[in-house]
Amino acid sequence: MAGWRYTRGLHDLGAGCWAWLQPDGGWGWSNAGLVASGEEALLVDTLMGVKITAEMLEAMRASVPAAARIGRLVNTHSNIDHTLGNQLLAGAEIIAAKATAEAIARLDAAALADIPAWEARGEGGAFFLETMGRAFDFSGVVPTAPNRVFVGELQLLVGDKTVVLKDLGPAHTEADTIVYVPADRTVFTGDLLFNQGHPIVWDGPISNWIAACDYIASLDVETVVPGHGPITDTRAVRALKGYFEYVTAQSKAALEAGLGWEAAANEIALDGFGGWGEAERIVANVRAAYRDLGADVGRGGVGAVFGAMQRYRKAHAH
Repeated sequence: MAGWRYTRGLHDLGAGCWAWLQPDGGWGWSNAGLVASGEEALLVDTLMGVKITAEMLEAMRASVPAAARIGRLVNTHSNIDHTLGNQLLAGAEIIAAKATAEAIARLDAAALADIPAWEARGEGGAFFLETMGRAFDFSGVVPTAPNRVFVGELQLLVGDKTVVLKDLGPAHTEADTIVYVPADRTVFTGDLLFNQGHPIVWDGPISNWIAACDYIASLDVETVVPGHGPITDTRAVRALKGYFEYVTAQSKAALEAGLGWEAAANEIALDGFGGWGEAERIVANVRAAYRDLGADVGRGGVGAVFGAMQRYRKAHAH
């Protein structure tokens, strides 16, 4: 594997693929990609806001002639750090898995920027503001949903380059698409891979995410661009699979011992993953594992998970 530097900006992967990286890869700091051939270009994801997406597009256009005319955008999944800049590609064909497109269409952009409303939401609101709400500019967002959807798999031609879109979800979200460029032995995983950071299971089941790891690891690829973190290879995918197997086994033991999901998350040792960022996400992942095991995890959705992660961060602060 090439010794890719983990620095902010555009990285030429060779043969017509590029990655846009945003260290440190934590909450909201996502990666994106570009595939170009001849005079055609396809963008993989936008970013957590209009201004930072515009900066990325400007850099791409300055370095890649075909990026002056990006005809297609693929949203790998619905999370806002991969979609909030969609409006800048409103004239393009915006492609996503059907469930992803439906989720993007439900976005309430105005609510993201409503700081007083978040402040009134207790621990969950405080968590959002501390990790993302005050770090990003949510102004000027015009929700822009995909205008082409697919189910399962879709093959595209970008110039003379075949690009394969495959939905391996639900896992991280309700649908999770990888963008695979066979000729270049390159895959953009979206958030099916967090490299050097804890993943977070919003939808699951975890067994689907493990199966997705197996699928990605089976591809003939040399370069893996994760949704967050440094460029890597399939070793990071196998490490993530190991993480989920560990969390599932530990959660099963804790459930059988009578612990609730939040208590279990706070007791599970993370020694094998101690160098990974965003350790508080173990809370969401144990909750998902409990749900997969048939346990009652209560209601509250994202707000409840944010609140539990906030409590974890405080309890485990160094």
